Amino acid sequence: MNVLVINAGSSSLKYQLINIESREVLAKGICERVGSDSAFHKHGIDDNEIVHDTPMEDHDAAMALVLEALTSGPNKVIDSLDEIDAVGHRVVQGGKYFSASAFIDDDVIAKIDELAELAPLHNKAALMGINACRHSMPGKPMVAVFDTSFFQSLPPKAYMYPIPYEYYEKYSLRKYGAHGTSHRYVADRAAQFLDENLSDLKMITCHLGNGCSMTAIDHGVAIDTSMGLTPLDGLMMGTRCGSIDPAIVPFLMEHEDLTFNEVNDVMNKQSGLLGISGISNDLRSVRTASEEGHERAQLAYEMYSHSVKKYLGQYIAEMGGVDVIVVTAGVGENCEKMRRMIFAGLQTMGIILDPEKNRHGKGEREISSDESQVQILIIPTNEELMIALDTLDVVEHMRLEGTL
Repeated sequence: MNVLVINAGSSSLKYQLINIESREVLAKGICERVGSDSAFHKHGIDDNEIVHDTPMEDHDAAMALVLEALTSGPNKVIDSLDEIDAVGHRVVQGGKYFSASAFIDDDVIAKIDELAELAPLHNKAALMGINACRHSMPGKPMVAVFDTSFFQSLPPKAYMYPIPYEYYEKYSLRKYGAHGTSHRYVADRAAQFLDENLSDLKMITCHLGNGCSMTAIDHGVAIDTSMGLTPLDGLMMGTRCGSIDPAIVPFLMEHEDLTFNEVNDVMNKQSGLLGISGISNDLRSVRTASEEGHERAQLAYEMYSHSVKKYLGQYIAEMGGVDVIVVTAGVGENCEKMRRMIFAGLQTMGIILDPEKNRHGKGEREISSDESQVQILIIPTNEELMIALDTLDVVEHMRLEGTL
């Protein structure tokens, strides 16, 4: 079975075609700057990648280019669209409606649209990808995989905000989390790596990249996560501020004469590593500058690790201990210095990093010392595979029930 995985942004369309049986990525690519004169399409794997500057008026046009590249030309991988069995879509916000992935029908589309207020950039973009697929492949089974569904298990004490309860009743204001597909994938893989049952472990998963989030998973169940109503909450990130005193928002609006949209832009796009360092949202650039003596870059680097360390302590306290800590995503997988800073000084909590293991190796591996009471793992995330597997499960279940 081949599943086409779609991750649509407001001006982009990222995709992978995955063969479920072999778990092989047959093709992947991205359409960037959709709707602009500088649009381009990148298609292929590694040395076979081809980049074309090509106009794409909208996501319908981008999807047409994707399907053409999959079925024709020098990098084609299938002969016809009939070889695509189903399509899985990443959707950020599933709100209170979706505790699991869902077959896409008109009702699901209406709910994704209704929830766009909680994730306006992400859900509207997902709908553009869904509609483009409907136009290009009418009748093809499609599944929505939600970033938030993994966190429907959070207890009220973790997902409620201490504001008047009526706002929860009127607007469903609560913590929804994000990156759930990544947290779910690395938690499952970590348990397999250790040859343990996930239901026997207390685990903290750390998705550390340009966007960052952490999750406490107690015996297989997510009980808390750092992102909140939106992906802005929680850890310091590449351009997002994470958790701050909320009084800062009206203060800046008054003293800097900012509109709501302008202050929202500051918090989402001008803060984090970029805002503190003044250099970049990319940790690699910030690290280089910090090692050259740039004081603000050094501060940004320290704040990033400090932010992660605070949540480690919080989640260990919430669960009454931890057996496994997993790091993943661009920073978590690739930056040995940041990992060293995060775990420094935690020896009294039974968390001891092995310097050599931390510096060397690739792929899934343990980086804790033999003396460590807590195992520290690096598990590369694979959200696309998780989306493909969920899509397969939903479609096969519906076929067994005779509803597809």
